[in-house]
Amino acid sequence: MANTYFQFKEFIVHQEHTAMKVCTDACLFGAWVANDPALTKANSIIDIGTGTGLLSLMLAQATVSNTNATKITAIEIEPNAAAEAASNFKASPWSERLNLIKDSIQNFTQNTSTRNGEKFDCVISNPPFFEGDLHSPDHQKNLASHSTALPWQILVEQVSQLLNQDGFYYVLIPALRAYTMQKLATQNELQLVEEVVVFNAAKQMPFRVMQKFIKSTNQVTEIKRTNFIIKEADNKYTQNFTQLLAPYYLHL
Repeated sequence: MANTYFQFKEFIVHQEHTAMKVCTDACLFGAWVANDPALTKANSIIDIGTGTGLLSLMLAQATVSNTNATKITAIEIEPNAAAEAASNFKASPWSERLNLIKDSIQNFTQNTSTRNGEKFDCVISNPPFFEGDLHSPDHQKNLASHSTALPWQILVEQVSQLLNQDGFYYVLIPALRAYTMQKLATQNELQLVEEVVVFNAAKQMPFRVMQKFIKSTNQVTEIKRTNFIIKEADNKYTQNFTQLLAPYYLHL
């Protein structure tokens, strides 16, 4: 049985009623985004499909010293996950900077006119990515894992509409679909500036890719591409992983 909560150094994520639990790749993604110097300049961040609120909480911790008191908006359509994320936000030290909205990102974007056309400096997302796979009998898991409710084409369109000019979009996706996301982003005025291919171990195939895009009229001339390995041959975390997750993981 999965744990009903995950304790981090500065916050706790309760996940008893949420289909998708805290996982290593999501934690790595959150830490990678949080480590980006661009976050120090962000006044506003939106987390699309926040689930338990994990990514928003990590970025709230990372931006606590920002002089602009970065505001984070988290969108979640699944009712149980939204309720749990809201509770996790309220219990955190940064509750005043975290705002949970239970809605689809399509509705949220469509209603921007009621919010004076609000846009964001950064968009983060760990989106549903299964398309042709068999669905689970669990409706919660289907919303969290399958892109039926939020196809990537729609997701990227919303991202482009919500981003400020020169804003950044960070996304975690399966390794085999990295080019698909890049192509969709390019079609929506988002240029790839960085890509990290993630391996669980050196001798295994890559299983995730972390991408960073910019919404800019200036042509990106060079894309930074690197590999990231989570575990050594002895199953211990690599030094890179330990350094990146040390501010968050309880026992690092």
